[in-house]
Amino acid sequence: MNSEAKTVAVVDYGMGNLRSVSQAVQVAAQDSGFRVMVTAHPDEVRVADRVVLPGQGAMPDCMRELRESGLLESVLEAAASKPLFGVCVGMQMLLDHSAEGDTPGLGLIPGEVLKFDLAGRTQPDGSRYKVPQMGWNRVRQARHGGVAHPVWAGVPDDSYFYFVHSFYARPANPLHCAGEADYGGPFAAAIARDNIFATQFHPEKSAEHGLALYRNFLHWKP
Repeated sequence: MNSEAKTVAVVDYGMGNLRSVSQAVQVAAQDSGFRVMVTAHPDEVRVADRVVLPGQGAMPDCMRELRESGLLESVLEAAASKPLFGVCVGMQMLLDHSAEGDTPGLGLIPGEVLKFDLAGRTQPDGSRYKVPQMGWNRVRQARHGGVAHPVWAGVPDDSYFYFVHSFYARPANPLHCAGEADYGGPFAAAIARDNIFATQFHPEKSAEHGLALYRNFLHWKP
């Protein structure tokens, strides 16, 4: 193993879709000089060059497990100093608060996480909206100053990505919305600030466009 290889830590606090996330990041990292490690050790998160924070399940469980695993502080340190990619609930955890279980988040991006309220509403094709949203949806890349976020590089605007979620993020500052999707109304499908980028959808389940995001993240110089 090349001891000079840069490392990407996929944080294992017991609540992420670790196998598929780590496999996708490994595919994206081929020929990049990056070594991908799935780790439950805070010190390995601290020394990694980049960090991926996955998450699935309920927000209260994710926050509890992150605390009890001893990884919370190392994730906060990583978010302060190095590129970090949050995925699904890993994105929701970055905000201040979630309505799911009235749960405080990490407070890294101002905003809140709300539940879809779509009871009795119908989609354009006449079918009822279902919660959770489960399946492919189009994502519009937010352009701040006319420019999309660099992690979107080479990904066509309005590409489809795979979602599974009942709650959605609402950042307090519109400039922190990096991409938007529509499900009974627009919501933030991706958020970003400084060295942090995160998606509500699952890049690892989103075929080539999802791999492109992980690849771009490895080369991103915030």
